[in-house]
Amino acid sequence: MELREVIGRRRSIRFLKPYKAVEREKIQMMFEAARIASHWGNVQSLRGVAVFRDSASPEVLEQIQAIVLGWQLKIAPVIIVWYVQPAAVDEQADRVREITRAGAMGFGGPEARMKAVDEQLIPLFDNLKEALKLPGLNEVDCGQGIAQATLMAFDLGLGTCCLGTPRGPDILKALGVPEPARLLLLQTVGYPLEDWEAGGQRPRMNFEELFHIDHFSQPFERDPKVVEQLTRDGVFTTPGPLPGRDEELEWMRVALGIEGPGIL
Repeated sequence: MELREVIGRRRSIRFLKPYKAVEREKIQMMFEAARIASHWGNVQSLRGVAVFRDSASPEVLEQIQAIVLGWQLKIAPVIIVWYVQPAAVDEQADRVREITRAGAMGFGGPEARMKAVDEQLIPLFDNLKEALKLPGLNEVDCGQGIAQATLMAFDLGLGTCCLGTPRGPDILKALGVPEPARLLLLQTVGYPLEDWEAGGQRPRMNFEELFHIDHFSQPFERDPKVVEQLTRDGVFTTPGPLPGRDEELEWMRVALGIEGPGIL
């Protein structure tokens, strides 16, 4: 499947088959995709814990499932707890040296590159170290890793949904994650119970409201030809709700024993 088609079809899958386990190797593939994602200074502050419903302790599951949309977490065969570890910034000098030796940055011969890194770049980062641990750039690059893991999951036939929670500190503590880690999100992983279309393309704000060119006062004009091309490529699919979506939602609600009606 072409990447553009993957982007078009990849959407949150909230309804998963609770009876079908996810193979350990597929979760590893998701982690492998996240591991090789780009990250500033090669710091790699993105970390994750895969919680398998059938093997995790009751204490861990209780902490994770205690949120508003807990039913999604209760039926998911696997929940990935993604978090950022700011302490990784303390090893930033070593990570920069690694990518410099690999020829990923700098210019000139190997000795010249290493000399410039040690004398110019690393001292600069050292002065900013504490500021670089604050929320911001780390979270952005962690998002790239999670996005790559999500695309890998889709390619493997898995559905996922990312959920926020105010219980980050409690969850990380239950998992034994050392401070000063910050929870990013919970990602349910499993085989889809609902159709891949999941009701159709979700509504989005107007393109020109979101993006601009050269200055905020100048919206980025949307070219209809580009839209037509992306539609042919499968990036844009039929807007929801698709016919039969209400019936599909009701069937899944009853099948999973979810009390309703309500927010799903």
